[in-house]
Amino acid sequence: MLKFKNANKGSASILVLIFVAGLLVGGLLMFYATYRQVSNLNSEINDLQTAVAGLQGFQNATNQEITILQNGTSIAELYANLRDSAVLIQGTTNTASVQGSGFVYNYAGKNVILTNYHVVEDTITLSVTFSNGKGYSATVVGTDPYADLAVVSVKDAPESEFKPVTIVKSSSLRVGEPVIAIGNPYGLVGSLTTGVVSATGRSINVNTAGSFSIANVIQTSAPINPGNSGGMLLNSLGNVVGITTAIVSDSQGLGFAIPSNTILREIGALINTGSYNGHSYLGVTGRDMSYSLAQETGATVTYGWKIASIVRNGPSDGKLVVGDIIIAMNNQTIKNNDDLASYLEENTLPNDNIRLTVIRNNEEIEVTIKLGTRPAP
Repeated sequence: MLKFKNANKGSASILVLIFVAGLLVGGLLMFYATYRQVSNLNSEINDLQTAVAGLQGFQNATNQEITILQNGTSIAELYANLRDSAVLIQGTTNTASVQGSGFVYNYAGKNVILTNYHVVEDTITLSVTFSNGKGYSATVVGTDPYADLAVVSVKDAPESEFKPVTIVKSSSLRVGEPVIAIGNPYGLVGSLTTGVVSATGRSINVNTAGSFSIANVIQTSAPINPGNSGGMLLNSLGNVVGITTAIVSDSQGLGFAIPSNTILREIGALINTGSYNGHSYLGVTGRDMSYSLAQETGATVTYGWKIASIVRNGPSDGKLVVGDIIIAMNNQTIKNNDDLASYLEENTLPNDNIRLTVIRNNEEIEVTIKLGTRPAP
């Protein structure tokens, strides 16, 4: 009996050892299976990250291609097609020599050169040089100092010299769209720069326009320098949307162009009559409203254009009073002088009746005014 009992105790010990070994083996198997799952999961994550990175790289490459290619035409090809349309304008006044840019346009079968008024202002001699280096005597056909526009004629040049551009309406331009400037900065003939439309509907003051501002101007980041004046501002299709005209001194990438809408509106009158008399006139001066100005004056609005003076016997005399704040024209909101000048330029003519919404003594009233014609600058 004693021997039998020892045998049972040995068997029990063996069973316990087998059980413990099974637990250990099972634990190892479970750890291995879990480790494989984790490894597989990490591998899948790495694969996904690689795929995402590849997609991002593809997208960036696509964006780069769109930047380089404008509707299937590269900027280099666009330049090759248009460089012969750009010209160098040179002249002299009684006191100095002048130099600028211009480009060829065909109006009603007649080839002319378009440029800025300030390029040809007061010139006593004038010449146009084409991209092949051939130069010819030129004469001014028509000018509008208020829009800084001029039309120049080159009578002695053969027809083969003229490579006219296409001008399209600038009203469809949107901020952020790419634009291209071609001109002669510092006399470096046929230079190209690129940028974007950084704003529209600006108004700028230039010496040629006297106390009036040029309205509805395009602001661009395309680098513009002295000598670019009168050159082409092009959209991505190679169509003219403006004439480069001004820069802000000491600025980085801040240039302005007269919109092509103004060119298309005035070109017929400039060629046929030598001038343009379609600029409407309110006969007032003013300043932009702001929060601080409203606080100072107790005004109930922080936007609009506040009347500072009224021209005696002008269109607004007896209609508006100093301190009035214009907040709308024909139900179009007016936030500042940019809005006011652009609306008048784009939507009105002399002798039109215009309905103003005005804040007077903190009360909103309606005033109707018959617009006049701007006096000579």
